[in-house]
Amino acid sequence: MAGRAARDMLYSTTSTLDGRPIIKYLGVVTGEAIVGANVVRDFFAKITDIVGGRSHAYEAKLADARQLAFEEMTRKAQELGANGIVGIDIDYEVLGENSGMLMVSVNGTAVVYGHGVAR
Repeated sequence: MAGRAARDMLYSTTSTLDGRPIIKYLGVVTGEAIVGANVVRDFFAKITDIVGGRSHAYEAKLADARQLAFEEMTRKAQELGANGIVGIDIDYEVLGENSGMLMVSVNGTAVVYGHGVAR
């Protein structure tokens, strides 16, 4: 999320931005990322699962996909002139033959918030 506008973007899973009045609702924005799982990573993840540890390979893959989805959603919000996104929901799905793909989708409502105190 490069650039000044991305740094100024506020995100919330609630319908408000604490201490910031929402001036205008611009509409729903979404972002999706679908990534494939690597065969070598799958092999080591299975070994990790067998010995009871966490699968850092899959955690990293999910984090990458989530970041990509947020970047896409942010870009769409910026195109509408938003400086905030509220009501954010994050969903994870496994797709494809043999469940070989991971999908992360995010959505929220793009808003313009003011810098005064919300009442």
